[in-house]
Amino acid sequence: MGKAKQVRKFGEVKRMINPKDMRLKKNQKQALDDQTAREAKQINHVDRESSTMFFKYNTALGPPYHIIIDTNFINFALQNRLELVQAMMDCLYAKCVPCVTDCVMAELEKMGPKYRMALKVARDPRFERLPCSHKGTYADDCIVQRIMQHRCYIVATCDRDLKRRIRKVPGVPIMFIVNHKLSIERLPDALSTGGQTHRS
Repeated sequence: MGKAKQVRKFGEVKRMINPKDMRLKKNQKQALDDQTAREAKQINHVDRESSTMFFKYNTALGPPYHIIIDTNFINFALQNRLELVQAMMDCLYAKCVPCVTDCVMAELEKMGPKYRMALKVARDPRFERLPCSHKGTYADDCIVQRIMQHRCYIVATCDRDLKRRIRKVPGVPIMFIVNHKLSIERLPDALSTGGQTHRS
């Protein structure tokens, strides 16, 4: 029987752990030190409370009410055959100034011919136009940012996610459509003299 032929194994090296491997204790310690240094450098920004707030009561709210209208609110108002300005006055028993931001107008224009009636309503001369200085045309972020800066608005929306975001901001009432009429949520009792109100 012949002798077995020996074949040299190429590239055979002793297995070593990478010096940058996180399983090494010195690397773990280094990562922990870096994280603590990063946390120490971070500045905590605390939002200043508005001077118009008396606990949860917003003293800046009062007639004439300025109401920021969301994109879907106009569509739902048309579906429910509501004349927006008159319905708002019936709900609040006071003069109302509907406000439309540039983002809401841009969203309505993007939606195409199906929503041309909503766009026509938004261009009503009784509606106040609010200019936007930020980038992009996402109306929800624009509305939330605006009410955080100025707590003198009521927000009219039927969007569940936007309502959830607005509820985190104290002193900002929400107007929505229920049973073919407008309703308002979180308006102080002293101001809501007659309109249908909802508590959350």
